[in-house]
Amino acid sequence: MPCGAILRVRAASPQRARQGWSRHSRPGRPGGESSGGHISVEPRINERIRVPEVRLVGPNGEQVGIVALGDALRLAQEADLDLVEVAPTARPPVCKLMDYGKFKYESALKARESRKNQAQTVIKEIKLRPKIDPHDYGTKRGHVERFLRAGDKVKVTIMFRGREQSRPELGFRLLQRLAGDVEELGFVEAQPKQDGRNMIMVIGPHRRKSDTKAAPREGAPPAERPTRVRRAPAPPGGQVHEATEPAAEPAVPEAPEAAAES
Repeated sequence: MPCGAILRVRAASPQRARQGWSRHSRPGRPGGESSGGHISVEPRINERIRVPEVRLVGPNGEQVGIVALGDALRLAQEADLDLVEVAPTARPPVCKLMDYGKFKYESALKARESRKNQAQTVIKEIKLRPKIDPHDYGTKRGHVERFLRAGDKVKVTIMFRGREQSRPELGFRLLQRLAGDVEELGFVEAQPKQDGRNMIMVIGPHRRKSDTKAAPREGAPPAERPTRVRRAPAPPGGQVHEATEPAAEPAVPEAPEAAAES
């Protein structure tokens, strides 16, 4: 078929002409009523809301009731606020009057703070060979100890090459040796298992990053001097009174000149 005929067929498509199709169309926008295109995860606001009536909530959380969409938009315009659809699946949908820009900014701040306070688990990886040199083994073990002290998990991988694949017990013994050398700092979280040409074991720290406590600062003020309780003699038929006084200072010996003058 000639190219001109193909162009004429596409231009004469009544369905696309009726819907105002565009490849940049989005649901809820003029000219984008089709179900295809990008799906937005943000709530619909103001003119993007396409329902006859909504259940309106005021800016302070007060219940206004079920009102027509035009009245809700008019109230939002008078209050210089946005009409935001907060519960689209309700019947009718629930909309709230709010400053949408301020709401998005505060939500982003809260999400950032929650991510900052969330404990993130980091997995470090160390690779060994079954016939590793003793000096190299000591270096690798030092790396594992450093990672565990920092509160990170360590994934230890034994790589088998060639004929070493027929001797998996060599890698198993090496992993057991490493786990025994660092048992004071971590424990075996995932037992050694074969994964193709490799053998993998995961070691987790005993203490998490959030459990580490700061060391006491140097030059901190000394602890206060303890006080002792002095009990006054009780009068006949009276009530016992208690008073506190600081502990007595150690006695200082008298100078010899003062003793001679006396």
